[in-house]
Amino acid sequence: MDLGLVIMAAGAGRRFGGGKLLAEFGGRPLYVRALEAAPPGVFARTAVVTAIEPMLALARERGFLPVVNDRPALGVSRTIRLGLEAVGDCGGVMFLAADQPLLRPETVARLARTFAAHPDRIVAPAAGGKRGGPCTFPAEFVPDLLALTGDKGGAWILKAHPDRVLLVEVPPEELLDADTPEALAALRI
Repeated sequence: MDLGLVIMAAGAGRRFGGGKLLAEFGGRPLYVRALEAAPPGVFARTAVVTAIEPMLALARERGFLPVVNDRPALGVSRTIRLGLEAVGDCGGVMFLAADQPLLRPETVARLARTFAAHPDRIVAPAAGGKRGGPCTFPAEFVPDLLALTGDKGGAWILKAHPDRVLLVEVPPEELLDADTPEALAALRI
């Protein structure tokens, strides 16, 4: 399966007070942990969409496609569009938010394998039936993703097509994000 990965790391982190992905967790910045969540050899192409220069440099070093989002104020839709343009035509695309520091590469690989076995489904992780990210979309949804505007993300596609969503149970801590300094401090390795 020709699967692309877009690591979304272009948000302003307003609820965090700015600089969220530079914050450390377990001795490493969140942006490093996000790149470590991408298992080697699983994705045909991986794009890292950000404005954080150290993250762009690390993306280059790891063989990922560094993509500068110079206008993050335009919302998550711009990050999605830039990522899709970078990975090009694929059988599907996984979108991984960079603020889930407990997400393991084994889980990301498992989600990719599930998508490869069910390429007509939108694959998403869940804990106790509650959906989270990263989510993988079949290529047929790329036009819908490209049509997004503002701060509207792919969640509406999942809501519009519940019959196409395949949930994969994962440990609940892997779905936790670090939207605030308090949320990050509450996380445990």
